[in-house]
Amino acid sequence: MRELGREDLRACCASAAWADAVAARGPYPDLGALLDAGRTALAGLGWADVEEALAAHPRIGERPAGGGREGAWSRSEQSGAAGADTAVLDAIREGNAAYEARFGHVYLVCATGRGAGEMLALLRARLDNDDETERGVVREELAKIVALRLAKLWEGR
Repeated sequence: MRELGREDLRACCASAAWADAVAARGPYPDLGALLDAGRTALAGLGWADVEEALAAHPRIGERPAGGGREGAWSRSEQSGAAGADTAVLDAIREGNAAYEARFGHVYLVCATGRGAGEMLALLRARLDNDDETERGVVREELAKIVALRLAKLWEGR
């Protein structure tokens, strides 16, 4: 059984409500139970709580700052954008600005294993979504990121 602290959990998802909900369900016997609790807590978040989580995520194409666990994880997750050429990075910056103007929050995509070109294509496609559809996509992408980070936390990385 493993007890996880609220601050450790907030490195996985910056929503205070999410971290409180997951911490309250612990201790956890295994990673599967932790992942289930994480999914359940995410499903129960209001949109304001999702926006709190989004606010902690760096823009795709920008080097994530911070020396903590979350900053290190973000840099690793976005490594596919790190070596992109200037034209692609410029297009991502322009797309980020258009996305934020359209939806009011940072473009969130599970960047692990994706190159800059793929993330740009996804960004452009998502600009055509209506608000409700995009909120659903954001929740799915956040769930993917949180699951990856919970696994890293469980493994002590």
